[in-house]
Formats: sequence, C-alpha cells, structure tokens
Amino acid sequence: MPIDVSRRDFAKLAGLAALGTATGARTAEQEKAAGNETSASVERGGPFPKGFLWGTATSSYQIEGAVDEDGRGKSIWDTFSHTPGKIEDGSTGDRANEHYRRYKEDVALIKALGVKAYRFSIAWSRVFPDGSGQPNPKGLDFYNRLVDELLASGIEPYATLYHWDLPQALQDRVGGWSSRDTSKAFADFAGYVAARLTDRVKNIFTVNEVGRFVNFGYGWGIDAPGLKLPTAQLNQARHHVALAHGLAVQAIRASGRAGTRVGAAENIAACVPAIATPENIRAAEIATRELNAGFLGVVLEGKYTDGFLAYAGADAPKFTAEELKIIGTPNDFVGLNIYAPQFYVTASDRAPGFHVLPFPTSFPHMNSEWLRVGPEVIYWAPRLAAKIWNIENIYISENGTSSEDRISADGQIYDLDRIMFLRNYLTQMQRAIAEGVPIRGYFLWSLMDNFEWIFGYGKRFGLYRVDFETQARVPKLSAAFYRDVVARNAIGA
Repeated sequence: MPIDVSRRDFAKLAGLAALGTATGARTAEQEKAAGNETSASVERGGPFPKGFLWGTATSSYQIEGAVDEDGRGKSIWDTFSHTPGKIEDGSTGDRANEHYRRYKEDVALIKALGVKAYRFSIAWSRVFPDGSGQPNPKGLDFYNRLVDELLASGIEPYATLYHWDLPQALQDRVGGWSSRDTSKAFADFAGYVAARLTDRVKNIFTVNEVGRFVNFGYGWGIDAPGLKLPTAQLNQARHHVALAHGLAVQAIRASGRAGTRVGAAENIAACVPAIATPENIRAAEIATRELNAGFLGVVLEGKYTDGFLAYAGADAPKFTAEELKIIGTPNDFVGLNIYAPQFYVTASDRAPGFHVLPFPTSFPHMNSEWLRVGPEVIYWAPRLAAKIWNIENIYISENGTSSEDRISADGQIYDLDRIMFLRNYLTQMQRAIAEGVPIRGYFLWSLMDNFEWIFGYGKRFGLYRVDFETQARVPKLSAAFYRDVVARNAIGA
C-alpha cells in the first residue's frame, strides 16, 4: 500500500503502540439505553452521562509478584526481565507490588477513589502453568478471591485474559504466537476461565494491545520474547492473535453465563487530522482504517483491507475463509487504549489518500518521551473508530501518564502535570460523548505505580505512589482530582 513514507516507516506505522504502555454488570439493553441518553441529553462541557462507568486498571505481571507461588508457571516476561540488559533499571516483576498478598489492601484503594469498575488481567500461567493441558486450581483461586473482594466493595470486575504474559512453555514448545497452536490454547484458557468466573465477572477483554506486544515482542525484539521475525512471520503471528481473539469470543460465549460481554482492548493507531477540514477528516478516517487493518480492522470487519494485503504482498498472512469468519465473530464492545496521538495526517492526492506528518522536535511530551501531549486524540480516535466500524459500545480501556512524582518536604506528591494531562484529556473525551460518540466508560491507567515493562520501576503511572522497598501506598494529588471527577461525574476546573 504506497503512501508518502518508506516501507520501513510504514511497518512501524502499521502497528506502533504507546510504550507505556463496578457494582452489578449492565446488560446490553442498558448499554444501549445509556447510549441513547448520551446522544440525546449530554451537553458539551457539562456532566458525563448518568451511569457513565469510571474505573481504573492494572495488569498481572506488573503488580502481582509471587511468581513462584501456588503452582504458577513461568511467563515470557519472567524470562525476558531476567535477561541482562533488557530492562532499563535491571529490575524484574518477581516481587512487583506484592498484589498477590495485598489484594485486599489494593481493593480498598480502588474503593477510596469512588470508582465502580476495576480492570485487571489474569495470568495465563497461573491457571495453566504449561499454557495448556492440566489446569492449576490454586491459580484461579486467587482471581476468585479478588473478584469476591471487588464485588463486596461495590466494584465491578472487568477481566483481561491476556496482558502480554504468555506462558514460557508455549513459547518454548510451539513458538508462542508464531503458531496457530497458541490460538487454540488461548481459546481453551478463555473457556476454562469463563466457565468459572462469569457467574460474577460479566465483562471480559480478550487480548490487550496487540499493536504493542506483537510488533515489539516478535518484530523488533524490544519486549518479551525478544524476537526479530521477518515481516511475513510477524504478520502471521499477528493473524494468530486475531484468530485467538475470535476463538476466545466463541469459547467465552459457549462456556460462560448468558449475558457475558466480550471484546478486545487495542492501542489503536490513533490518527488525528492536523487541521479539521472535511478533506483532512476524511484522510484521518482512511488512515485509521488502513493503519489498524492488521488487527482491529480484521476483527471488526472479518476481512483484511485490500490496501493492507496489497502493501504486504508476499508478506501477507496466510489465512482461510473459515479463520476470517471466526476472527470476525461480533464483539459486544471495543476497548481503546489511548495515550498519545501517533499520527497527524492531512489529505493527499496520492493513494491511499493521506499523508503522515513528521513530529517537530519541540512537540510537548510528558515524563515519558513517547507520551506526546495531544488531548484531541481521545476525541478523534473513538469518533473515527465508531464511524468506520459502526461500533455501539466503546470503553477507553487505558489512559494516563507517567510523572516525576517527586515527594515534597511535607511528604505529599503534587503531580500537577498528571492532573493537567487528565483534565485536558477528559475534557476532550466529554466533547466526543456530547457529540454522540458511544463511549460508555473510562479506565485510568494506573491504580498504582508498578513494573512498567522495559522501563522497570523508573516510570510511575499510578494514582497511588508505591515505595517498592516498603510496599507502602500513598495517594498522590491526582488521586484526589480523579476522586472529585468521579464523585461529580464531571470535570472540575
């Protein structure tokens, strides 16, 4: 697919990911009613819709620790983080936040924010230490306890089945996502969990940030498992993840309780019109569809775009019509992880109709250099996605920022930069909702500081500061800001 960038640049564009990465569940009918209320009565600059779902999020490897306890198997991130030179500060997730032992304390932190939802992930290797075969009951017992604690605190659990921690045994045995066998194993894992948790967990995300873990882990060697596969093999691995998602959706519906809702959470390749003219908005639509064709597009359309296949050429993934049918199994919602604008575009008279603009070196960013400040992205990305794919229910499944989070002389953390970031992004999200974009909820990343992948413990994204020596959790000023937003269902000045 020829565009105004090099082939190497396009490969990066096509999957570039951000480096950061409630009480009783609502029915589909209630969601639809909430959507009708959104488009009919919410005014720009006013409160959010009644029943808007406020939440926060974490992931298993980043917070749990206890990597050798109760039968948990090794994951690819255990192996990767113990490989010298892979993690910026030389740390690992062996201990992390000790959430495995401190989960009740952490649920109390969630409750103190006033949010009604918590997005967490289930470590595949806790449940199936070898990735498949014999399950480990003790592994699932932890998540049973966590779910019960959440519900007792009036917090709705939103579970994610895959947040990057693939069982090492599957990587060793079949090559991980390079093999269709992993897709099948994931579906079995999904069905097993659904059969045992969906009496209480009514919303499940299948996979998280395919655009990150495939490209960074299998294409560029930056993330676990640290591979640098040729383009054809990389595209095939991504196809296997899309197939795993489709198979998991089917398995959850077959094994879970009636009414269980399921979808994926993707770090959408977020395209913003540089100037909001009709021509540039149309260019942003085209760019959004084409640059997300490798996962989000095929999941929501049941096919790869002609442009994607033409550009990939001989490197295009191999697939069957039956696989595309499985991949295109309808979803109940779509999660969008939105941190930064990845592409500003303008219209082009060259195929496929958009031009990607370079970022000036002076473009502002947060404490993480990759996290460029562009609040308008949380308006445009869901707006364009909803139009392109006719999505009825969108969750902002991750949004947040790192900050220096220096402790002041009085012992407090005055993270004004995070508050600035959140205030501006939430304002743009409210703008989208007021214009009828079907955003039903928002999960702030993250509940607390944690193991931030290749950055180790050097980047802090939490509303609560964690002292990783003492494991003390201390609320930052941003926790008070978010608590106020949730309480008022509106953004303060």
